[in-house]
Parts: sequence; C-alpha cells; structure tokens
Amino acid sequence: MLKILLINSLVIFFGAYLLDGVSVKNYFTALGVAILLGLVNIFIKPLIIFLTLPLTILTLGLFIWVINAWMLMLIDKLVIGFTIRNFWWALFFGLFISVLNGILFRIF
Repeated sequence: MLKILLINSLVIFFGAYLLDGVSVKNYFTALGVAILLGLVNIFIKPLIIFLTLPLTILTLGLFIWVINAWMLMLIDKLVIGFTIRNFWWALFFGLFISVLNGILFRIF
C-alpha cells in the first residue's frame, strides 16, 4: 500500500513537471494529491461510473477517460498547490498517470 502511494505521488510530481498545463507546488502536495486520488477512486468514482454506465457502454469504455479527467479536476479544486489549466490537460494528465503507473507497477 505504501509502495503504491509513493509510486503514485512520484508519477504525479513527474507528470506535473513534464506537462505545462499541470502544476504541483512540491512533493508533499503531490503526496496529498495521491492520497486524495486514491480516496476519490475508492468512494466517488464507482458511483459516477454506475450512473454513466449507458454512456460508457455506448462509447465502448472510452468515457472512463472523461470520468478520470473529472476526478482530477475535482481534486484540483480541493488541494491547494495543485492546479490543472483545463479539461484537456486533465485528460492528458490522467492518461499520463495511467500509462506510467501501469509501467512502474509492472517493474516494481
């Protein structure tokens, strides 16, 4: 669990460094974003996925990326020191987090 949290926070910090539309104040802010992202993914995201299930089925699952971007934008509003410029940056950042987390979880 701690390993997952550390990898997520490193990916968030690194992604904010690479993408112009995303900024993180420091590593502790990235750690807070990772904790909140985990909580949002546990408690809020399943409800949103259930409510948008017909649209998700219609788009063959691609609407999940939009839901991920919404969750990141929600976290942007809740965490001071973490900003995402607009929806498209949230979408790219969510894709970046997913891909890099997948790679790092297979390695570690």
